Amino acid sequence: MLIASSLTLAGCQSAAPSHYSELASSSLLQPDASANAGRVPFSYSSNTNWSDYDSAILDPVVIYQGADNQFGELTEADRKTLADYLQDRFAQQLATRFAPATKPSPHTLRVRVTLTGAVKNTPVLGTFSRIDVAGLVYNGVQTARDGEGSFTGSVMYAVEVFDSRSNRLLTAFVGKQFPKPSNIGASMGDLTAAKAGIDRGAEELAARFR
Repeated sequence: MLIASSLTLAGCQSAAPSHYSELASSSLLQPDASANAGRVPFSYSSNTNWSDYDSAILDPVVIYQGADNQFGELTEADRKTLADYLQDRFAQQLATRFAPATKPSPHTLRVRVTLTGAVKNTPVLGTFSRIDVAGLVYNGVQTARDGEGSFTGSVMYAVEVFDSRSNRLLTAFVGKQFPKPSNIGASMGDLTAAKAGIDRGAEELAARFR
């Protein structure tokens, strides 16, 4: 019964991010073969020495309008809420590595973030599956694998990083983020998991440049 329940829970994960055909970097994005491919399925990277850059411009977060978006039934208000939160958290984390800038200049990056999709938590079941026996087994395995928990919301986005003066694309990737399955608090409330995913994504973006 535990195995059957775990398989049922596995089927409740949200879909993987799309390639997002209307991104400026879409034609350059390739499947990511790294161990992090579950959360970064597509990426592009040039040979860039990040120590050459000491400041960054963060463009206003864009809400993706392409037909291949993954917002499902998420309302425009919810999309705006997540975009605003994404803007705030990414700005905070980038500031731990780069001085905030507003104009192109030497040694300055320009970072464009596009919110491409999100999934809400499943009411009640998301929290219950953290304390149910089968849920504990499944989510324990997912925690060890750094995988997605059962009935948990998530957020999907794209990041494109340019040299601010030449506008040359330096790196880009599509990401999917979600809270750790052990994070019970992130299972409560419609958008708490998506926001927790944004927190993780912001921290990981800043770490890429260190």
